[in-house]
Amino acid sequence: MSSHSYSPFKSPWWLPDRHTQTLWRRFAPTAGIRQRRERLELADGDFIDLDWVDADAALLGDLPVIVLLHGLCGCSGSPYMQSMQRLLHSKGYSSVAMNFRGCSGEINRLARAYHSGCIEDVEEVYQSLHARLAGRSLAFAGFSLGGNVLLKWLSEIGHRPDVLLGVAVSTPFSLSYCSGTLNTGVSKAYGHYFRRRLVRDVEAKKAWFRMSGKTTEFEKLEALGDLRRLQTLWEFDDQVTAPLHGFAGAEDYYERCSSGPVLPRIKTPVQLIQSGNDPIIPHCSLPEVGSLPEHIALHLTEAGGHVGFTCAGQPLWLEERILAAIDLTAGSSSPG
Repeated sequence: MSSHSYSPFKSPWWLPDRHTQTLWRRFAPTAGIRQRRERLELADGDFIDLDWVDADAALLGDLPVIVLLHGLCGCSGSPYMQSMQRLLHSKGYSSVAMNFRGCSGEINRLARAYHSGCIEDVEEVYQSLHARLAGRSLAFAGFSLGGNVLLKWLSEIGHRPDVLLGVAVSTPFSLSYCSGTLNTGVSKAYGHYFRRRLVRDVEAKKAWFRMSGKTTEFEKLEALGDLRRLQTLWEFDDQVTAPLHGFAGAEDYYERCSSGPVLPRIKTPVQLIQSGNDPIIPHCSLPEVGSLPEHIALHLTEAGGHVGFTCAGQPLWLEERILAAIDLTAGSSSPG
């Protein structure tokens, strides 16, 4: 029987709808935490920056290291990433926030960037950690786009004894449905925000490549054409994301990188945390509970917005939910 639960959750009265529940997480003051940056050189000549928060030596034991993956236009400094690392640190866990290519505050070296299916970069990070951590287990948590990337990666790797758990929050299981939602109603505002940010990033990279004499990579971006005319995220994905990353177009990219269809292939225990009023992810894109294997649990709340989940009386509801899943898995994997 597939695992399914409706999580008790109530938004505070001052966050009355899906948009305030989403935006509060983005704009509310968040206590930061000091991170230690590590640069990981990639096989193709590019790099990824990892931001660590190390456990206090006195608490360091056999606890798994937690790997966090951010969402579209996010980074290791995003409020939900900082808040999660802060809570993990307080409970004795070491964590590492993976910045996708070009998201760490420094332009990456290649024309390519990141996308909803960039599992090869997660694999390189995993292999690096696996080689260095001397048998320590790993647990992963991904948010939005990062959740989709995580689930796609888990579907490809089969069973790995040191990968204990995946937690995916506000995952766009169907990229096509979600892209369509970002072009309708009030949710258009989110689509415009993402498109403007992504176009700005491409233009900044193009200017940097031109100035630094990286002719080959500059020409790859120049060949994408005029990006100022793009009106929707779908158009950006069709004109930029797809050709830069080897897809025939937006629909090919969406079809090949959506995590929903590959959930049954995942061997690792997974917790899915979704909100029923997410302004970016329509209800029709959520997986059918009956189609999920026993080791994949879907926790669906009525409210919470997109990567919001500020609960009345429990402002860290999301972080504590993720921590509880990690604690449970870490405990069940301990010897004895």
